[in-house]
Amino acid sequence: MDVWLGLIYLPNLLGMRVIANGGALTKLSDGPEVMNESMRFALGSIVVGLIVLATKYAAYLYTGSIAFYSDALESIINVASALAAAGALHLAQKPADHNHPYGHTKVEYFAAVLEGVLIVLAAVTILRQAYISIMEGPQLEYSLFGFVLNGAASVLNFIWASALMRVGRKHRSPALVADGKHIMTDVYTSVGVIVGVGAAYATGWTILDPILAIVVAVNILWSGWHLVRESIGGLMDEAAPEEEQELLRTLISKHGEGAIEAHDLRTRHSGHVTFVDFHLVVPADMTVLDAHEICDRIEEGIAKELPGARVTIHIEPENHAKHSGIVVI
Repeated sequence: MDVWLGLIYLPNLLGMRVIANGGALTKLSDGPEVMNESMRFALGSIVVGLIVLATKYAAYLYTGSIAFYSDALESIINVASALAAAGALHLAQKPADHNHPYGHTKVEYFAAVLEGVLIVLAAVTILRQAYISIMEGPQLEYSLFGFVLNGAASVLNFIWASALMRVGRKHRSPALVADGKHIMTDVYTSVGVIVGVGAAYATGWTILDPILAIVVAVNILWSGWHLVRESIGGLMDEAAPEEEQELLRTLISKHGEGAIEAHDLRTRHSGHVTFVDFHLVVPADMTVLDAHEICDRIEEGIAKELPGARVTIHIEPENHAKHSGIVVI
């Protein structure tokens, strides 16, 4: 167990440390170039996925359980998802260029959509295997070691999925969050499978093995649908959550001293970046320099509370005030 818990620190074991330079490569005294935290965890997912796959397949070999076999098949998709997430994060870190002036961060949503599709594929695979097992008759062999192997793999998956979602939310990475949710659905699958196979052994009702696998597969389908829906929202430039918009209004009012009001606030997410734009109304006789200083204060205030936000402010004279936006105190 200590070995598996140590995988949470896998990036450090590989000689890579957390950096806070916006995702660029940097140099440390004890190692060569290192990647940012998101990329390190994405690469770690590939290693963890391979370990879990081997462990679950071994559990199937010891028990002959079709549910354990289906659980192992889903782990193959976990590895593919981890590869997709790592590739997406690599592309997302590329700086803006002539053809992509807003950067490449949206590529993470494509990876998240792919993972949602893969979750659905895993569920369909489980349903197929369960159907075959029902038609041919379940064949189970009791093996405590097989249960221990599947349980250990599930614990490892739970720890890693929790870490992925924490780091993904910290860096606002849809690809990492999606990968974590995907792995967490694998945990739910494994728990259901272990309970089902255990009940089948205890009661002699071997039909419980494929039936419970079907129930878990339906739950996975539901999770995959929600993941795809959220990712499509990002691709469609869905607005930031209401609580984040409320924070922006508060920050604009707090740091906009000298202006009259702000209106037409618009937001959208692109990976870990939030794009913000609004109109700022200032007195008609205010100089360009003074108006620019107000904009700088607002941008700095937002940057402290929402790292990665990219703010665009359109200055307007007071006769353009709508009296329905953000009142600047």
